[in-house]
Amino acid sequence: MTDLTPVSFAATDIDAIAGHEGRVAVVVTPEGKLELSARRVNRLTKGAVQRFVDSDGFAKVKAGQVTTLAWPAGMAAQAVDVICLPRNHSVEEARKAGAALGKARGGKALLLAADGARRVAEIVFGLVMRDYDFAAHKTDAEASETGVTVMASKPDEAEAAAAPLLAIAEGTFMTRDLVNEPANVLTTTEFADRLSEMSELGLEVEVLDEDALEKLGMRTLLCVGQGSDSPSKVVVMQWKGGADDAAPLALVGKGVVFDTGGISLKPAGGMEDMTMDMGGAGVVAGTMRALARRKAKANVVGLVGLVENMPSGNATRPGDVITSMKGDTVEVINTDAEGRLVLCDVMWYAQERFAPAGMIDLATLTGAIIIGLGHENAGVFSNDDGFCDAFLKAASKEGEGAWRMPLGQAYDDLLKSRIADMKNIGGRPAGSVTAAQFLQRFVKPETPWIHLDIAGVASVKSATTLAPAGATGWGVMALNRLVADGYETD
Repeated sequence: MTDLTPVSFAATDIDAIAGHEGRVAVVVTPEGKLELSARRVNRLTKGAVQRFVDSDGFAKVKAGQVTTLAWPAGMAAQAVDVICLPRNHSVEEARKAGAALGKARGGKALLLAADGARRVAEIVFGLVMRDYDFAAHKTDAEASETGVTVMASKPDEAEAAAAPLLAIAEGTFMTRDLVNEPANVLTTTEFADRLSEMSELGLEVEVLDEDALEKLGMRTLLCVGQGSDSPSKVVVMQWKGGADDAAPLALVGKGVVFDTGGISLKPAGGMEDMTMDMGGAGVVAGTMRALARRKAKANVVGLVGLVENMPSGNATRPGDVITSMKGDTVEVINTDAEGRLVLCDVMWYAQERFAPAGMIDLATLTGAIIIGLGHENAGVFSNDDGFCDAFLKAASKEGEGAWRMPLGQAYDDLLKSRIADMKNIGGRPAGSVTAAQFLQRFVKPETPWIHLDIAGVASVKSATTLAPAGATGWGVMALNRLVADGYETD
């Protein structure tokens, strides 16, 4: 897994600041007030920081931005990075400033002189999140041996505040790595093996093979992968950090490691992006890692269905009728609408085995959600207003875009089949909604449920505030926040 930027915490040492040979970062307010460490660095640089603050250029600097003063006199540092942050800055502003530092540091050793600054842990979190680079398959990639030193008046407190945030960053990095991996590397077996390794963190991990899935009756899941040489699997990850008698929150992820569309073959252009069609499973895996790393006081179970959708002489055909684990029959009209066939069996299994307090499924399910919401928001569908509102609040707190979409009988009627209980698609209109309606047919009435269509947010072509282009890790922060706010015991 891509390593997090090494971060250490120390008491403020003016001699160490003066002798640091990498980059030094200090904080000033938009009004030009220098925080304590900034005043010290200003003296070391013979007033260079103050001259910048007094210049016309500083007036154009916005909160969260970083300005670099190169080769300041009086210091060994290559640069002084001046962070502009209001004294009472928000979490979002602190993370944005940290991300700007992460982008600017260019692999150089960074000393963050943070005496007097608030939300130091959030600045560090933003820095680490943005300082990500998936270089596993670049032969000329050089591993950075430099890290970040945070100097604070109370370093132990700053380190303690940063620890759970770094656990979230580690989970997010796992998600990004999984989504970025090519399909010839991240096979269903390799994916399951990586999840099994998390048993070292205290997770209980089980891998169900095809024989076990056949006995359970997971035929809709199995029909997706039957055209591939890669065996289909379901991986169950349990984190038991809450009360023994507390029902768990269930997270269910679509893990199609590559999606050709099957017999309903996709066009060649852009098909290489279908390595990210396991994004839902990636988010579930990363969230479970984060919860285990920070030892969340909650019961959460993560279940992922791992398959590869390939055309072959053994592949499922359009027109085939498959019986789900629930017992309902599905007429497969389009083999490229395969994610819902994977999810419906895993969702039913999750409810049958765990009777969860709530269930959230995540999937890069439809291109239609990208048409509707672009790359700014995931589509949110739910049968429970309170549960949905709690998730939307959590996503908003973490700055992860999410927008509630409708459900209704008229949409559900579009799934009627002449020869089976339902079709697996409802046509082009409202494609993301009918996909959610299909999944809702496999949700028990007593189960609070959310479906997250993350097709537009799992991987993007341009950098975002906290991530470079590529896999974003969207969802790990929001789900972790939901668990922290709604399911953890004191």
